[in-house]
Amino acid sequence: MHSDPIAPVIFGVTLILVAALIGRYTARHLNQPSVLGELLMGVVLGNVLYLFHYDLMVVLREGTAVMDIARHALAGESLDKAATLVLGDYYGPTFLEVVKGTRGGDYLQVAQAVDIFSRYGVIFLLFHVGLDTCVEELREVGSSSLKVAVIGVLAPFILGFLLAWVLMPGVGHAEHMFLGAALCATSIGITARVLDDLDQSASKEAHIILGAAVIDDILGLVILAIATGVVVTGSVELSQVTGIITLSAFFIFSLILMGPAIIKLLIRLLRNLNVMEAKLFISFVFVMTVAWLANTVGLATIVGAFAAGLLLQDSHFNAWGDHRHHKYSIKELFAPLEAILVPVFFVLMGIQVKLETFMDWQVITLAFGLIAVGIGGKIVSGLGADKLHNRFAIGVGMMPRGEVGLVFASIGKSLGVMDSAMFSAVVLMIVVTTLSTPPILIKIMGRGDPKVLTGPPRRRPYV
Repeated sequence: MHSDPIAPVIFGVTLILVAALIGRYTARHLNQPSVLGELLMGVVLGNVLYLFHYDLMVVLREGTAVMDIARHALAGESLDKAATLVLGDYYGPTFLEVVKGTRGGDYLQVAQAVDIFSRYGVIFLLFHVGLDTCVEELREVGSSSLKVAVIGVLAPFILGFLLAWVLMPGVGHAEHMFLGAALCATSIGITARVLDDLDQSASKEAHIILGAAVIDDILGLVILAIATGVVVTGSVELSQVTGIITLSAFFIFSLILMGPAIIKLLIRLLRNLNVMEAKLFISFVFVMTVAWLANTVGLATIVGAFAAGLLLQDSHFNAWGDHRHHKYSIKELFAPLEAILVPVFFVLMGIQVKLETFMDWQVITLAFGLIAVGIGGKIVSGLGADKLHNRFAIGVGMMPRGEVGLVFASIGKSLGVMDSAMFSAVVLMIVVTTLSTPPILIKIMGRGDPKVLTGPPRRRPYV
């Protein structure tokens, strides 16, 4: 018999999509945001199947650590040593037993495919948010976004540093700094999805959160660079910090100035396509290129995707006639891709939550402290907004750390400044702040409550 090598990938992705569908249906049945059901379904799926020794979950739960192991192995380390170095003495042997088995290659294929699909999903999610956001409205809340971002980075960092200093006096300031840096992160993918579910993506609060998240990403990278510099060199490399700020500013201003001209050039080159093909292909190439460029200068790919959504408009495609008479808008063309790939991202995040790591009182004590300052530090960022806005909703919207917080924590672990207990505590903080955001937001910005809504849902104007 000859088997199709892609069959395991098809099965693995389908399994996750079915889990997402069940989670989404259950959440909506309970009048909760879809994202909450998808996240929790991932947590249940990952931990229950792992408990019953389902080998695929052993691989999926490790997330990007699989690629880290591959890098160490390609650099000359033995596979056994690479797995132990990345996963530790507890998870390393179990992971090796699975990948060295008869179906280990299949599981690695599935893990890589699911990871790629999830990354595409979060890019399309933020692209969708950008399409729904009017640049003029975002500019109106620019000063508020800046103040929210600055408070939302400095407050968690200072509180996290002080908490680590009190609870872990025996470790150095590098460890304290990395804990503070992990608290600085903001992952707006979940907040954006919840606001969209609530028909609040056009609200002033949503614009402030999105603008603050872009600035937050830059400031977070600066703090991470400082913390990494202290660990690696024992001092802060001013040139590295200056480089991050300069590249980020150059990227944003260049995109604003040159983006529309690039879109018009692509339209001129592809004039012979029909309007549906032109909208789909040009938009796809543009968003992926901008996301890649954002990553090249050190920003998150989702920041680039959001920026691409801001710049792309249906009115750019008037060469095919009045855009208001086109059969499909850009948003409608990308809706099927988003509907399939975005749930993969949230279920996969849930799968990577390891509940067994929280059975240690040292971890729980540190984790509860991190949760308290992690929530408090972001909620006070809402004070940077004007009194006319829902400050509490803005602060809550900045709470999720998601994959950004996990990246910060994983860097600390790879540098050796975070042991397993510290890393588990940070993971628990990330899980709680990520999972608690949807129910809190739906409570304070739920549909049909005239006291908290800032106005009826608005469509992006065609200008």
